[in-house]
Amino acid sequence: MSEIFGFDAFSPTEIAAQVEKIGVVKARLPLLSMLMLSILAGAFIGLGALYFVLVKSDPSLSFAARQVLGGVVFSLGLLLVIVAGAELFTGNNLLVMAWADGKISTLELLRNWAIVCIGNFIGAAGLALLVFLSRHPEMNNGAIGQQYLEIAAAKVTMPFWTAFFKGVLCNVLVCMAVWMALAGRSVIDKAVAIVFPISAFVAAGFEHSVANMYLIPLAMLLETFGKTGTVTHTITWFDFFGNLVPVILGNMIGGSVLVGLVYHVIYRRAPGKHRDA
Repeated sequence: MSEIFGFDAFSPTEIAAQVEKIGVVKARLPLLSMLMLSILAGAFIGLGALYFVLVKSDPSLSFAARQVLGGVVFSLGLLLVIVAGAELFTGNNLLVMAWADGKISTLELLRNWAIVCIGNFIGAAGLALLVFLSRHPEMNNGAIGQQYLEIAAAKVTMPFWTAFFKGVLCNVLVCMAVWMALAGRSVIDKAVAIVFPISAFVAAGFEHSVANMYLIPLAMLLETFGKTGTVTHTITWFDFFGNLVPVILGNMIGGSVLVGLVYHVIYRRAPGKHRDA
């Protein structure tokens, strides 16, 4: 029980039970609800990325200040997902706990991941279009637009295994943020739990698949139709998916294996219990 910890929060054992219970609910959401909540999550993460780029584009800040402060403001994305309610692919990698305990089937797990990933892309890319049409990237004499181009160029030229391992490390921290947010009983509790791991992964330059679904398409729009920034690398859809595939795979390993399955073994595994097919 949480009382043994001496503070008003759920214990790790209680969090594990919550994650499993929530996973069952998430896996069995109606298709329309799941898709719409996924679209919202993609847009929410995109808003966090927008906030990050605003800070990142300020040359008056030192490297460390831009990375850390940018990570803090990027936390807006997951805070919106957790508090307002939405379905995020990276966080939903924790559904593997319910799967490992036999509460949901493999088909239900994969259905959730596929639909949520598609919905996240629609929301993130849709926000990218709205931001482009708003001419937000032209702020600060085009410095924001130039920053989008530089960020996207770095992402799509990244070697496969670099992107993969950055994806692994990113989603370890994202899923730990989700895990710790479930320990909190208030919005303030959840916000504090979210900010540190999320700002850490952003400051370290790790790769989040859903954030990339916003950042790279916006850079592509700026390259094709924009009037600001200098193109350093012409980005194609092949480049986009060349980044997204290893990052998604890395996110899945980091979140589902290194967090979800590890905590399942620690807190939920029962001898002789078998999962459903």
